[in-house]
Amino acid sequence: MKDAHDIIIRPIISEKSMMGLADKKYTFRVAKDAGKIEIARAVEELFDVKVVKVNTMVVPGRFRRMGRFTGYKSDWKKAVVTLSEDSKTIEFFESMV
Repeated sequence: MKDAHDIIIRPIISEKSMMGLADKKYTFRVAKDAGKIEIARAVEELFDVKVVKVNTMVVPGRFRRMGRFTGYKSDWKKAVVTLSEDSKTIEFFESMV
């Protein structure tokens, strides 16, 4: 089994993800081969919270150009984690608001 730090790569800080904090929804960039159950266990282990639901999506890489060379950035996976009502919040995100 993978380590929790290998599954959760980094939090995503954007306008849309910050609006989800009111509903206890937190957004993370995760490993591309991680499943929903692995993501839920990793978030519970790292932040000591109770996860209710995990939604995942694969974000396609964007087209980039560098002079005459063109290509696409690599695809990546995003997870939106919903916490239970009685669970505590994640302090990292609360400092961003």
